[in-house]
Amino acid sequence: MSRSPLRVAIVGAGPAGIYAADILDKSDADVSIDLIERMPAPFGLIRYGVAPDHPRIKGIVTALHKVLDRPGIRLLGNVDYGTDLKLDDLREFYDAVVFATGAMSDRALDIPGIDLPGSYGAADFVSWYDGHPDVPRTWPLEATSVAVLGVGNVALDVARVLAKTADELLSTDIPPNVYEGLKSSKVTDVHVFGRRGPAQAKFTPLELRELDHSPNVEVIVDPEDIEFDEGSVRALRSSKQIDMVVKTLQEWAIRDQGDRPKRLHLHFFHSPAEILGADRVTGLRTERTELTGDGNVRGTGTFHDWDVQAVYRAVGYLSSELPEIPFDHDSGTVPHESGRVLDIDGDQVPGVYVTGWIKRGPVGLIGHTKGDAAETIRSLLADADALPAAKQSDPEAITAFLTERGVPFTTWEGWGKLDAHERALGEPQGRERVKVVERDEMLRVSRG
Repeated sequence: MSRSPLRVAIVGAGPAGIYAADILDKSDADVSIDLIERMPAPFGLIRYGVAPDHPRIKGIVTALHKVLDRPGIRLLGNVDYGTDLKLDDLREFYDAVVFATGAMSDRALDIPGIDLPGSYGAADFVSWYDGHPDVPRTWPLEATSVAVLGVGNVALDVARVLAKTADELLSTDIPPNVYEGLKSSKVTDVHVFGRRGPAQAKFTPLELRELDHSPNVEVIVDPEDIEFDEGSVRALRSSKQIDMVVKTLQEWAIRDQGDRPKRLHLHFFHSPAEILGADRVTGLRTERTELTGDGNVRGTGTFHDWDVQAVYRAVGYLSSELPEIPFDHDSGTVPHESGRVLDIDGDQVPGVYVTGWIKRGPVGLIGHTKGDAAETIRSLLADADALPAAKQSDPEAITAFLTERGVPFTTWEGWGKLDAHERALGEPQGRERVKVVERDEMLRVSRG
């Protein structure tokens, strides 16, 4: 090792960034790590992308908490890369930079009517109900019948939150503005549409079964949508997870419909063709599809119009471009080789790396980013001797720089204060916590 310790900045303190810090900290290298996070609080997608009624997934925070507790890892929150500091600034203070900024925007869906009022991206709705400080505090919930496009876990999260009553979610960490918004919701029917069949659905068995746990929501599957071809059968035989999903859907398709007050309809073989309406959403037109033998589908030319007043597209997340970092707009990722960032000519950008969804795209579950992190950290350590050395390697140099710039950064100790504050807010109501939404309040509590 040419220098001691190796100074590394990881931009993004969500699971991907924390996993990278964990692997790097456990390596044989003498290393000092700063996690630089845009939000005043850590945990990224866990805090602002997972539905509030998923305590099992939020339990991942316990493991991430142990990583951030280590002395060799420091959190610098409320620091926005591209605004508060840039790549040259990071190079001044660090030998290497790993970008782990994830994906929080909605992938586009190019169909007529997609820009009508009443047509929303799922990511925006998720940010609202998860209390993200940078989104509006209200959400329009006047529709009685709603369409959700997509059959991944995010689509099910959106559908479930729309269908449940606000009181069912009151035991979670939802902030008061979200509770009041959901309380005023007029939704009675939620329609989830998938372009392909049950064997091609992307949600997990647990996510699917959770839909049926609400005493207020009737889950309905059309028996005509339970259809398979040779490709579907191969998928069923090759994956226990797909087999479990399909069996659940089959059971729901043949059971008698109950009388719960709200209905959640799961539709397969319906490809969104057009969102209907002049001044706002008044309906959705889908084209019926059919299997082609290999698990794919083709249009049949038969269309169906659905009476809905809002449409949520959950067709995938998309990463945002980072200032001064190469970006592939088609894939929504940073070009790289084994985590090493590549410039427009395919040459390695010295000392710059990526991990997580910004590296491979927003696919897979949270735990899958561990493999990304391991590969990236292997590359970084292999390059260690050749990395361009930081001009100011003293760990206090970066905090002095931020203070001089007037950046009110937060720390791991500050998160402890905010965590305790949110738990105290929940205690009188018998809740684990109530999430603080306003950035100013988060900063006030965190910075004491």
